[in-house]
Amino acid sequence: MLLAHPAVLDDLIDRYETLRLLDPEDPEVRRRTADVSYTLCVATGTRDVDAALIAARLRLPGARPEDDSVLA
Repeated sequence: MLLAHPAVLDDLIDRYETLRLLDPEDPEVRRRTADVSYTLCVATGTRDVDAALIAARLRLPGARPEDDSVLA
């Protein structure tokens, strides 16, 4: 499996977290959130955004995985 560069993952996490703070009723926010969620899943080889966020954070410099069973 190809692995995304940590800088890409960090950017995706930041974009996702920023979008989550915006109005979820706004169609543009919903579309952009769906796009970032999909990209996070593809970049981490996961199927849902929560697992993708965990996997992405584990790949960032300085991450200290205590439980990586979600990736197994």
